[in-house]
Amino acid sequence: MQTEQKVPSQKVLFIDATTGYYRMKRYPLEDYFGPIDLGVHLASRYWTLNIGTGMFAGSILPGSNRLIINGFSPCWRGFYISSMGGAGLVFDNLGINMIALSGRAAWPSVLYLNRNHGEEIELELVPVDTHRIWAEGRGGAYAMMDHALDTLGSRYQGEYRALAVGPAAEATDFGGILSAPVQHGKATNIDTWAGRGGFGSRLLQDHGIAAIIFGGTVIDEDFRDRAVADRWFEEKYRQRLMVKDFESTTKYRFDPKFETGGTFGVNFASMGDRLLAFNYRTIHWSEEDRLELHRKFVIEHYLKQFNEETIQTKNQATCGEPCAAVCKKYRSEYKKDYEPYQTLGPLCGIFDQRAAELLNHTGDSAGFDAISLGGVLAWLMDCLDTGSLSPADLGVTRTPHWDWRHFDIVHDSMHNAELGCELIDSILNKRSRIDFSEGVRKWARRIRRETGTRILDSFVHTAHGRKGWMVPNQYWTPGVLAPMAIMGKYYMHYGSEFHPPRELGRICAERLKQELIMDNGGFCRFHRAWAEEMVPEVFQALYGKGQAFRNSISTTASRINSRNASIYWESQAAIDFVRTFLERALAKDRGDNPELRFWVESFRQDPHEAALSFWFEMRKGIDESLRDFL
Repeated sequence: MQTEQKVPSQKVLFIDATTGYYRMKRYPLEDYFGPIDLGVHLASRYWTLNIGTGMFAGSILPGSNRLIINGFSPCWRGFYISSMGGAGLVFDNLGINMIALSGRAAWPSVLYLNRNHGEEIELELVPVDTHRIWAEGRGGAYAMMDHALDTLGSRYQGEYRALAVGPAAEATDFGGILSAPVQHGKATNIDTWAGRGGFGSRLLQDHGIAAIIFGGTVIDEDFRDRAVADRWFEEKYRQRLMVKDFESTTKYRFDPKFETGGTFGVNFASMGDRLLAFNYRTIHWSEEDRLELHRKFVIEHYLKQFNEETIQTKNQATCGEPCAAVCKKYRSEYKKDYEPYQTLGPLCGIFDQRAAELLNHTGDSAGFDAISLGGVLAWLMDCLDTGSLSPADLGVTRTPHWDWRHFDIVHDSMHNAELGCELIDSILNKRSRIDFSEGVRKWARRIRRETGTRILDSFVHTAHGRKGWMVPNQYWTPGVLAPMAIMGKYYMHYGSEFHPPRELGRICAERLKQELIMDNGGFCRFHRAWAEEMVPEVFQALYGKGQAFRNSISTTASRINSRNASIYWESQAAIDFVRTFLERALAKDRGDNPELRFWVESFRQDPHEAALSFWFEMRKGIDESLRDFL
């Protein structure tokens, strides 16, 4: 096998999907240090969709094999970043850091990329009949991934992997991108997703690509010296690399404090009265009712099932790279993560694993961003329950069972899951009044013009520009609705404590920078307890570029924020989300915080004026924290 000499630069393969023409260009580690700062440049200049890895892909550093996807999002309508675990390890075998995709194929195609024994990259656009393939085998995005592996996998001499989209990428602006590790030529059941931002929709609608298959045998000079890495960590933490990483990833493996593990287990075990259910209606409930719901429906059933079927049986795996976190928790073909099983679970009135598995798997097969899908389905179910929309309006046969006082956990959960599946079918086929091709906000405005009903008021979301939207991360805290330039990821503060809004804006801005360290380095955020500190130091140790890397992070954060087109909360539900958080915080605080008391009183006197002031105070904190590097 040919070994490439390590060059301190990023190698980008530009691909024009219209013509199949491609060329290579190197970007030295001067102005750009990873897939994010370089991605901002390429997307702004060439309008490309960028897929690549950080400089440490293939190294011994845990979590360094994240595959980063960025560009202008069809859902958010601004520059956006999405990523998936493990896929960067195989991508690294192409001997490049990134592909920059432009143009549109004449017909839907699989993009084939291969590089054997250091020769030039082989590239081919292979036409596919998307609707036929989506209807075959496992269906949807799974079938498209399987098709790429089955028809083109035999061409590879080394490891290979595929990305794929489903019918949601054709019908909506929030289609995600699916991948999974490959064993013996077949995709495993350990799904990994770049869901947030709708890049599956971008890939198919703007570039005509339904799947990408890649792999190769190139061996470059990845950092593999464990003795050197251990020395760095012992100097910093008095622990060797693997010991520190093992300690830092306890939550994602198994946390003895909660006797469970993974994001699903630990988050649901610790949620308490902060549980969000029935399209956020629980924020209006008493603390006693929320605690009762959490105990009866989650601790004693939903979480109990998960612990018995997944944790106690040790059904866990990695995303495709060697990692101590083994964060992928599963039962059979169903992988369990907190946010998908929260939005397509309690938020939709589902508290049983069988029902949640049905709805999650249906959404995944269709190729949706699961978090966005859950927020949208919960909203539509709310509209059905209140009568704002009828079943005929949405092309379904039933309304939800959301009376929690008379709720059969198994039967009513399955009823609601089946309703969710009907709604998914209506979304994909644009049945009755549903047409989400230009986003749900524009659709909601059309419904108001036609019916006079303002259904947007019950939809919890952040808005960006005229059409951009995002379902927030599932934590009851104002940070998830902050006016940041990128929302729906963890580029904001999501802790449950109260911060004055301007200070909260500053904290969100700082969180953006810290998360950019992870993404620009190509690291999984589950390793952030050490990686946020160590990634710049590794750049310094290997390339002498530690301070330059830090400067690039601040500059990139500022460049991203310069495009910030956040819109003030346009739904009553979003205002209520913040107001009730403050009321709960004051009750817990016992009135000892004068600023908290001030904001609670302001919301009580004039909620809309207070919400506007709160929002703008956050925006001030964000902008003043990021302005100095423009």
